[in-house]
Amino acid sequence: MSLQSLEKATLAGGCFWCTEAVFQRLKGVENVLSGFTGGFIKHPPYREIITGRTGHAEAIEIEFDPEVISFRELLYVFFATHDPTTLNRQQNDVGTQYRSAIFYHSEAQKETAEGVIKELEQKKIFQDKIVTEVTEASPFYIAETEHQDFYNQHRQQPYCQYIIDPKIKKLTEVFSEKLK
Repeated sequence: MSLQSLEKATLAGGCFWCTEAVFQRLKGVENVLSGFTGGFIKHPPYREIITGRTGHAEAIEIEFDPEVISFRELLYVFFATHDPTTLNRQQNDVGTQYRSAIFYHSEAQKETAEGVIKELEQKKIFQDKIVTEVTEASPFYIAETEHQDFYNQHRQQPYCQYIIDPKIKKLTEVFSEKLK
């Protein structure tokens, strides 16, 4: 695999600590960064993001090898490890910065995202309608260092134990063949 063969995916599924922890564990995912995207100011600091006034979502930017894991497979993991039916909320995290969103980097990603959502809705995988937005990728701003690799460095924190651990458990049960 060469770096040129890697593709990007940008996903928002609530707190970026959660989504980062999930996607770091997948074969074919080479890099995961926590950050912000989808807003209307440049270089927003975390303290402003959490107010919900910048329009940004907490998100992750993934570099992945499509020969190992496809964008479609990444989306199945994404939808299985957060609630895409709650608008601007994931568990106790509330606000537009915690919205469910797929920020596509190509028309192919857009079509795949829309297709997966349609498939999940037709199969009635979720009781409620999926509210995940599918939006063209905009500038991604990397979060401060203390937000990177958060779960792996702070597993004993209550937030990690109560919110992230169940996501990792589900990941290992449902997608065990996809794990590193």
